[in-house]
Amino acid sequence: MQITSRPSPNFGPRRDGLAPSLIVLHYTAMADPAEALDRLCAPEHEVSAHYLIHRDGRVFQLVDEDMRAWHAGAGTWRGMDDINSRSIGIEIDNDGVSPFSEPQLAQLEKLLPLIMERWSIPIEGVIGHSDMAPDRKSDPGRRFPWSRLARQELAIWPDGSETTPDEAEFLQQAAVFGYPSNAGCTAVLDALRQRFRPWAVGPLDRRDMGIVADLSKRFPVDAPTPNA
Repeated sequence: MQITSRPSPNFGPRRDGLAPSLIVLHYTAMADPAEALDRLCAPEHEVSAHYLIHRDGRVFQLVDEDMRAWHAGAGTWRGMDDINSRSIGIEIDNDGVSPFSEPQLAQLEKLLPLIMERWSIPIEGVIGHSDMAPDRKSDPGRRFPWSRLARQELAIWPDGSETTPDEAEFLQQAAVFGYPSNAGCTAVLDALRQRFRPWAVGPLDRRDMGIVADLSKRFPVDAPTPNA
């Protein structure tokens, strides 16, 4: 695939010898893709990502994959902190309310397996910004087609099971899967729904419990840290 180099100065070395084990997907939350690209490359903003996928399908590489881009910020996933040192960040040109374009999704589906193969990242390592920071982030948002990626084995998808709702059990199982449970039930539930039930509303229900039970069973953290 064709990738255009647009170097950003906003990066540094990965800390403690860490290598990427995650891919974090974002939306730019800006209406103008040129402005988003400029922002990711402007030193005064101190933000970047490894890649930006334009709505017209162009792919820009801003930071080398072996370096630490500044895209994830504060948050944890599966008990791990410093997500920037552990991840590849992909910004997708989108204002946060519009559907994602077919050209950019097609390019994402080409880019993801290349990165996953290079760094041996499993499908459960492809996450959204909202997964690792559920109390402060909502990208890539409710319109992002996670099920489409799952059909191509580029992301996970839960089965259709249901079980009795219980908030304490929900948070415990969410932590076993990877969510930072100290964000609280409301934030974690919203993050889970954004990804797997984007238009669901109301209190915790049987389907939410079925999702988290399935994910915690199939993709448990090696050493669960519920309060990470």
